[in-house]
Amino acid sequence: MPQHILIVEDEHSLAQVLSEYLSQSGFITHILNDGLSVVSWVKENSVDLIILDLMLPGQNGLDIYRELRTFTDIPVVMATARVDEIDRLVGLELGADDYICKPYSPREVVVRVKNILRRATDDVKTVDKVLSINESTMQVLVKGKEVSLTRAEFRLLSHFHQHKDQVFSREQLMSQIYSDNRIVTDRTIDSHIKNLRRKIQNVDAEVDCIQSIYGVGYKFAL
Repeated sequence: MPQHILIVEDEHSLAQVLSEYLSQSGFITHILNDGLSVVSWVKENSVDLIILDLMLPGQNGLDIYRELRTFTDIPVVMATARVDEIDRLVGLELGADDYICKPYSPREVVVRVKNILRRATDDVKTVDKVLSINESTMQVLVKGKEVSLTRAEFRLLSHFHQHKDQVFSREQLMSQIYSDNRIVTDRTIDSHIKNLRRKIQNVDAEVDCIQSIYGVGYKFAL
């Protein structure tokens, strides 16, 4: 299945050239020329990687990146016209998957994109060897052995699995599990997490896939 690349670049000719090179390599591309529409577009569409220019009309790439990281871990390649800007971005430890400096070689960008996506796929395979989740059947396997979960526990685990490396507060997790706005307490989430961990570790004591972040909440830890 072709992978989708979002190019966020206000230089139309550059965006078109990069899109053509990526398309020739089998990718499906979409171009956005301003910063204001990026976050809403990503929320409404499926994309495998984003090439994000730092200087954009409407909203700069730095703010866009920070906002994206509040709800997705899609790989991001940050583009800038200044080498010293890359040094500053790396110094900020933003966590972008790669940085490229203009003028760049479209061929080199294609190679970097392929490498990043291959690494991401390898990471998923590593996780799936330990934990497998079937959304349609609500089946969970830990190292090939089935784990019986309640609906709330399954929703929790699925949400963590889909948003690796993101930390969620108890309030965020409550809104994810209970869409009917019922009144629940922080202890309800803690109880679900405790039961989820116990059931998984009953299958394999070495697997602890949910990490507590003191004073904040929880995150996926595989």
